[in-house]
Amino acid sequence: MPRQSISFSKPNDEWLKAQIDKEEYSSKSELVNDLIRQARKQQAQVDWIRLKLEKSEQSGFTNDTKEQILNQSKSMLHG
Repeated sequence: MPRQSISFSKPNDEWLKAQIDKEEYSSKSELVNDLIRQARKQQAQVDWIRLKLEKSEQSGFTNDTKEQILNQSKSMLHG
């Protein structure tokens, strides 16, 4: 695994140390890697939602009522 040298602001460093003191993580490296994994997962979710929104916007508008849309969604889920 590549080694990196990074600097933290005082509040961030104190927060990192507190997480380790609480034994949430065994090291700053483990914590930082977990935070990066979480950020990557969150970005993937944001990208998925953005793609769905863009696709929906491109499909145009509907005159269906809320109830009709809900029924269509339920029927698609239940096959």
